[in-house]
Amino acid sequence: MNKTQESNHDEHEKKPKRTVAEWITFSISLSILASIIGLVIYTLINDKHQPPLISIIQKPTTHKINGQYSVPFEVVKQGDETAESVQIIAELKVNNRLEETGEQQIDFLSSGEKEEGAFIFSHNPQQGQLKIRVASYKLP
Repeated sequence: MNKTQESNHDEHEKKPKRTVAEWITFSISLSILASIIGLVIYTLINDKHQPPLISIIQKPTTHKINGQYSVPFEVVKQGDETAESVQIIAELKVNNRLEETGEQQIDFLSSGEKEEGAFIFSHNPQQGQLKIRVASYKLP
C-alpha cells in the first residue's frame, strides 16, 4: 500500500463508535417521528368529513324601537368542521304574503362557537310568520 491508501485506511478505522447518549437521542427522535406518522394516519382513517351543523335559536323577545321591530337570534356551530361566510336569511310573511326579508353574514364559526345578532323589520313579526334559517356557508 502506498501512503495515501494507508492514511485513508487509518481514517476509517479511527472513526469513533456511537455513544450511548447518541443512541438514546436517536431512539427518542425515531419514536417521536413514528408517533407523528401514526397520528396522521389515525386522523386520516377516522376523519368522518361530516358537514358543519349550524343551528339558529330565535330569542322569544321582540323589541319595538322607533317604530321598528328587532328580533334577536343566536347561531350555534356544532361539529368539528369550521364554517366560513355563514349566510343567515329571515323571511317575514303576513297573511301568507312575503312582506320583508333580511340577510346577515357571519365571517367565521369554529366548533362550539356562538354568535348573536338581530333582524330589524318594519312590520310586527308577531302578527305574521317569521322564518330564520341558514342559507349557505363555505368550508375553509
